[in-house]
Amino acid sequence: PQPGGPPVPGRANPGSTTPAPSGYPQPADTGIYGKRRSPFAVWLGLPLITLGIYSIIWIYKITRELNEYDQRNVIDPIRPVLAVTLGVFLIFPPFVTIWRLCAHVRQAQQAAGLPPLRTGAAFTVFLLGCGPLNLQGEINRIWDRYPGAVEGQQVPLPARP
Repeated sequence: PQPGGPPVPGRANPGSTTPAPSGYPQPADTGIYGKRRSPFAVWLGLPLITLGIYSIIWIYKITRELNEYDQRNVIDPIRPVLAVTLGVFLIFPPFVTIWRLCAHVRQAQQAAGLPPLRTGAAFTVFLLGCGPLNLQGEINRIWDRYPGAVEGQQVPLPARP
C-alpha cells in the first residue's frame, strides 16, 4: 500500500500520520536498544585513563541513547555536555544537569516498564561521587529487559497508560 492510502486489515497504515482505524491493531511504540557498559569502567577506570574526558563523552552518549530508546522524551545531548563543562564556571548548571540526567533515566525505566529509580536518591549518590556507577547500573537494567537484543536493534516499549 502507498503511504496515506487505504488501511490494510490487520495492521497500521505505514507512512501515514493518522492512527490505524479502530478494530485494527495500533502500532506499538518502539525504541533503539543502547550499549551495555560496565558501571565500574564508566565510574572509575575510563575517567582515570582519560583524565576525566570520558565522563563528558559518557554523558553525551547515554543522553543520546536514552533519546533513541524513548523518543517520547528527548533531550538535546549537547546541552548536558555544555552544562558540565562550560557551566561549571557558573556552579549551578552542572547540578541541574545531573538532576535532569537522573530524571531522564527514571523516565526511560518507566518506558521500559521497570520500577523507576528515585531521582533524589540518584542525585545524592552522584554528589557522593558514585553517580556514574549507580546511573550506568540503572541504565543497564533497562537493557537487561531485552535479553538477546544487540546494540542498535529496535525493541518494543510497553504502552503507556
